[in-house]
Amino acid sequence: LSGLDPAQPYFQGTPPEVRLDKSDAEFVDVIHTDSAPTIPYLGFGMSPAIGHLDFYPNGGKQMPGCGKNPVSQIVDLDGIWEGTRDFVACNHLRSYKYYSDSIIYPDGFLGYSCASYDVFETEGCFPCPKEGCPNMGHFADKFKGKIKTDFVKLYLNTGEVKDFPLWRYKVTVTLSGKRKVKGYVNVALYGSGGNTRQHQVIKGTLQPDNTYTSFIDAEVNIGAVTKVKFLWNNNRINPTFPKLGAATITVQSGENG
Repeated sequence: LSGLDPAQPYFQGTPPEVRLDKSDAEFVDVIHTDSAPTIPYLGFGMSPAIGHLDFYPNGGKQMPGCGKNPVSQIVDLDGIWEGTRDFVACNHLRSYKYYSDSIIYPDGFLGYSCASYDVFETEGCFPCPKEGCPNMGHFADKFKGKIKTDFVKLYLNTGEVKDFPLWRYKVTVTLSGKRKVKGYVNVALYGSGGNTRQHQVIKGTLQPDNTYTSFIDAEVNIGAVTKVKFLWNNNRINPTFPKLGAATITVQSGENG
């Protein structure tokens, strides 16, 4: 039984027989996309973990792409009806859009078991453990026999628009050069499964010999890494033409470590 952002008003905090609960089926997986409090934020979905697997994409409260200005959202690619509905309940409706995308991407939407979304943004819950990570959506039940604890909270990020799945990589860059400069570093990943766009991994003071770590939520499952593109920019004309390179770049896949 899959709960697509089960309702909060009049249901949250009620006994199990009133609302969706893990006792309702042999396997209950839940996608929480609109779990901000009803007042003052008008969240339609409940926040407590109630299934065998509870997924909180993007933290479960505010979905990327739902903060667009009302006009651009109402005159949506999918038509005015879809856009108007999204404007009113965009976060809530993301749950079924993620679910339908999950059917097309069986390897997508990996959920990382974590204490909170804040911890997920650090290195504390990366990569997946040896038994793997469950996939949010249609293929969540592949994980059925692997659940060891009462409630499993899972976190992941998604794209702003369809197609929604993203694949998480940890990128560690050690810089080389003569002296520190200010600016930013972008990295693009190339692999057997496809290539990513440029993702910013460092911004601020770039210090040679220092090592920087960042996460990339890539729009493609790159498979085996074949190449990494490194670019840096300091956004200003500098007559001394400082040079900066990468001594090493390490890419770690969240899926298999």
